[in-house]
Amino acid sequence: MKVDIAVVGAGLVGLAFARAAQDLSVAVLSPQALPPAPADDAAFGARIYAISPGNVAFLRALRVWQRIPQARLTPVHAMQVHGDDGRALLEFDAYRAGVSELAWIVEDAALQAALWSALEHRERCELLAAARCTALEVRESEARLRLEDGEMLSARLVVAADGANSPLRDMAGIDARVRPYGQSAVVANFACERPHGNVARQWFQGGPILALLPLPGAQLSMVWSLPERAAGRLLELAPDALCREVEAASGGAVGALSLVGAPRAFPLRRLTASRVVAPRIALIGDAAHVVHPLAGQGANLGFQDARALAQLLAGRAPVHDIGALRFLRRYERARAEPVLAMDMVVHGLHGLFGSPDLFVGRLRNLGLNLTGRLPVLKNLLMRQAIG
Repeated sequence: MKVDIAVVGAGLVGLAFARAAQDLSVAVLSPQALPPAPADDAAFGARIYAISPGNVAFLRALRVWQRIPQARLTPVHAMQVHGDDGRALLEFDAYRAGVSELAWIVEDAALQAALWSALEHRERCELLAAARCTALEVRESEARLRLEDGEMLSARLVVAADGANSPLRDMAGIDARVRPYGQSAVVANFACERPHGNVARQWFQGGPILALLPLPGAQLSMVWSLPERAAGRLLELAPDALCREVEAASGGAVGALSLVGAPRAFPLRRLTASRVVAPRIALIGDAAHVVHPLAGQGANLGFQDARALAQLLAGRAPVHDIGALRFLRRYERARAEPVLAMDMVVHGLHGLFGSPDLFVGRLRNLGLNLTGRLPVLKNLLMRQAIG
């Protein structure tokens, strides 16, 4: 098979890019079978994303967002960030920011299904389910992928969207620096006694970080980043005991909780690829960078990668070779500053709020309160977050 672009990996970012690269033939390689769409009344999955309005607009333009049932979406109208002294508080409000929402909460399964559905209606797109790449050969005018079943796939450009452990990145000889945080994110969904009011809440706890995100109805999603041993302890708690612990950590913000589904944990790490392009290769999403989830920006950065690369391809001149390194470096330059800025901010916040030093503790809580009293700084942070 021969196509313009081969997208290796079928997560959210790879699928969004495949949909966005409209005027080129595309093959999408998914290591799994195509997932079914969740039923409207099904319990929400544990993997939840907060998608910025800028990326929602991108997905709307791709005719993807419209395919997600409204019952699976939740707008975030406000956000509260609590310091670890019990008094420091920073609040964001969509109305005061002049937007209808700060973010949208959507589960992985619903967004995956919408992306697959949109791709099925895209012309010149081959969806290869249960297809794994076992070898990469880069030639002067094309890249060749050998699949597990022995088939050969050639493309002018190969896009690695196969996650943080990207096999394709390794095949391309691109190094990545990985630094574990020594933490795991424990995720779980709860039914809550009191309405959440479409407010996302976050508590910095001198290292651990607890976030409660609104879901449709009287439900919410928890992401609690903790040292690995503490995360393991949470997973071993009985459901009632886990609920009481989350209630205590959140100060009973939404009343009594009841667990919906089993909790899960994901190890946290920081990953930076040494470069995001090579001859006939481009990295997007987690294959290129992974940041701490405290700001909820991992998926958003990936969608911005997909958008930037698709825009570069759409604006190319007829003489441009889409796999040429000189051409692909434009994408690398376009993404270098935004990704570095977000990585430094998130990593810096993690270090600041994880420090046990008393002086640093006073400084960080003072900073939260001061930011809340400086409208210009507060609005700058909010505009950056909503994209």
